[in-house]
Order: sequence, then C-alpha cells, then structure tokens
Amino acid sequence: MLDVDLLRALANDKRLLVLEWLRDPAAHFPPQRDGDLVRDGVCSLSLAEKLGVSQPTCGAHLKVLSRAGLVRGKKIKQWVFYQRDENRIAEAKELLGSGW
Repeated sequence: MLDVDLLRALANDKRLLVLEWLRDPAAHFPPQRDGDLVRDGVCSLSLAEKLGVSQPTCGAHLKVLSRAGLVRGKKIKQWVFYQRDENRIAEAKELLGSGW
C-alpha cells in the first residue's frame, strides 16, 4: 500500500532540494555556531535561507518531510537541526521501486 505522506513529501521541488542538500550537508552549508552539520544536522534557519523562503514556509516543508519520516529534527538550544533518516529513505526507495 502506498504511503500518502511519503508521496506528498516527494511531490515538491523544494523538499527534494532539502533532501539532496542534507545528503552531504558539509558541501552545501557553512559551519554552524551551534551543532555539527554532520553529527547534529542543519539548522532550520540555514535551510530557510538557502531555499529562499520564510522560516514558517520552511517549517511547513520540514513538517511534511518529518511526517513522512524522511528527516528528523534535533533541538539544540532554541534551534532545531535536521538530518536525513537514511533507513527510512532506503525503505522509501524500495517501496517506490517495487512496481506498486
């Protein structure tokens, strides 16, 4: 059975960009004051800036990606840092490639 949240998450160019950037955060973002790019993830403020959208719009995109399980957030101080969930992404690739 198809996962509607997964399909919704993948049906937007900006969300696909976020997933691409988070695959190799050190190549796409400068070092952060709080949180390590690889270990902790990328600050949502940096993601909003790179996407060229407001923080609330970026937050909405991240919420959709989180609901689908493709990213996970980690709170450090007052900020939330996002990383890909590689296990869930592998499951999604398998599901989408299974000829449903």
